[in-house]
Amino acid sequence: MHLRNKLILSFIFIVFIPVIIVGGFLTNELKKLALEDAKQQAVADIQRVRERTLEVLKVPVYISNNILIDQQLKQIVNKEYKTRYDVVTSYRGYNVFKQYRKMYQEEISSIRFYIENKTILNNWEIIPVSQKVKDSSWYTIAQEGKGLSSWLYIEDETYNDQRLVSLVRKIDYPENSTFGVLVISVNPKSLDLILSQESQPIMIVDEHNNIISTNQIGDVGKYLNKVIYSSDLANGKSGIFQVELEGKPTYIFVDSIVVDQTLNQLKIVSFTPDEEIVGNAKQFGKMGIVVAVVGLCVALLLIYYMSNLLTKRLIRLSEQVNQVGKGNFNTHISIDGKDEIGQLSKQLKVMVENTNHLINEVYESNRQKSLLERKQNEIKFKMMASQINPHFLFNALESIRMKAYLNGEKEISQVVKLLGKLMRNSIEVGSGKVKLISEMEVVKSYLEIQKFRYGSRLDFEIVIDPLSKSMTLPPLIIQPLVENAVIHGMENNENGVIVSVHTQMTKMGLLVKVKDNGVGISEQKIDEISLLLSDQEKEGDRIGLRNVHQRLQLSYGKNSGLMIYSKEGKGTEISFFIPSEEEVGCLE
Repeated sequence: MHLRNKLILSFIFIVFIPVIIVGGFLTNELKKLALEDAKQQAVADIQRVRERTLEVLKVPVYISNNILIDQQLKQIVNKEYKTRYDVVTSYRGYNVFKQYRKMYQEEISSIRFYIENKTILNNWEIIPVSQKVKDSSWYTIAQEGKGLSSWLYIEDETYNDQRLVSLVRKIDYPENSTFGVLVISVNPKSLDLILSQESQPIMIVDEHNNIISTNQIGDVGKYLNKVIYSSDLANGKSGIFQVELEGKPTYIFVDSIVVDQTLNQLKIVSFTPDEEIVGNAKQFGKMGIVVAVVGLCVALLLIYYMSNLLTKRLIRLSEQVNQVGKGNFNTHISIDGKDEIGQLSKQLKVMVENTNHLINEVYESNRQKSLLERKQNEIKFKMMASQINPHFLFNALESIRMKAYLNGEKEISQVVKLLGKLMRNSIEVGSGKVKLISEMEVVKSYLEIQKFRYGSRLDFEIVIDPLSKSMTLPPLIIQPLVENAVIHGMENNENGVIVSVHTQMTKMGLLVKVKDNGVGISEQKIDEISLLLSDQEKEGDRIGLRNVHQRLQLSYGKNSGLMIYSKEGKGTEISFFIPSEEEVGCLE
């Protein structure tokens, strides 16, 4: 069989058939993925609605718990009044219900308290129980609730008798052998607002499947089975169900809203037609099949054309290779093209032309390899030579210190000891935090060395709050501030400088102050420094301060950066604040 025919058959079996099979499989998987994504999105939407609804429903529960222990209300509703004036007077002194309605006007619409007391008046808040109320189902449910709250969809006589979801709870007064029934109606606008922000049809229903809120116009107050019929819904089950809605497969998502300290629960019901979920996937699948078939047909024609072109060039190349195989290195090799055949022809031509130079190329290659190895060995030697163990420096300094000490140069010996200690702390510093007392030892060593340099021109004071010694902070935070105080405090100051370092432990955390009595800084210069501290890119002569400032803010937040206070002629103070571990935990 010719190569051309082999290529065409290979294309059919290797590409055409697998593409059709894989395309069908991927289309089906795309539908499944679209369905699964839609389910997950619907569940997430329901969870979001549930959390927001719970925030609204917790308000009536909170209010009912407070009213349960309201002694003033207890006295008002259990008192026998002789005149209407006495009742009105008692009512005027009690405005708790009004305050709750004003405070939670977005969550509740009314608060009503029903009690059997013929001497009280109906002010739409405290209401004497009528026979109609006694005969109502919600009043009976409240009596049987044993003081626990229930969510019921009942008429609100203070809200044009509109049916609203309400918290109903019995309030017992055993000392008076009486009881009242508290009714707190939820503001329907709050629930409507929550549901109106959802794109899919969604509703909240009570335990009797009454629709109490929905984003579908005209469905509020209807029975759920009149809108969506499902035996699972009728049985009060939660989960994901598939039903026929208007002749179309539809997925229904049901979740419960359970509020603490209540007897019953509400439910969230959302439904999405199957066509909306997988419709786009089906459309893309059909388009993909059409495009694949057209593309494969065009590709088949191109394969036929390219196979003819390919076989002709391969035959020419084979003839030229045969000439070279016979030892004819003068043969003319020329096949145009930038594909593999053209490249193979060019490489064959290069091979023939360079046969006589092969020995020189091998020699050059070996020479280059030897040179490279020598360079690498030199680099390794230099790297090894540069790796001086820090312990060598410490041991050398210790030898210098002992020599000075034995020669009676105790001051030099002490300074060398401090320098070695300072170098060890600087070199061995890690990425973790250190205790304040360790950091202050570094500061003291640095100041002692500077004191040796400047003599009477430098004096210093270190005051450590005992309560702050165990505090931890990033290493090398205070020393750069002290170095800054020494350097800039000496500038234009013939009388010398006094540097003081104070730590103070407060309830909120650690306050560190570094102060000098130098010439001070102008307000304009302070502004420039403040800008420099916050700029990570700009170059300047305050790199140490900027490094400390940014490390503090990265470790403890924006409020822990450097604070600079200065007046010209009166010195400069730089301070920073590190919150305690409890405060850091709160920030996180």
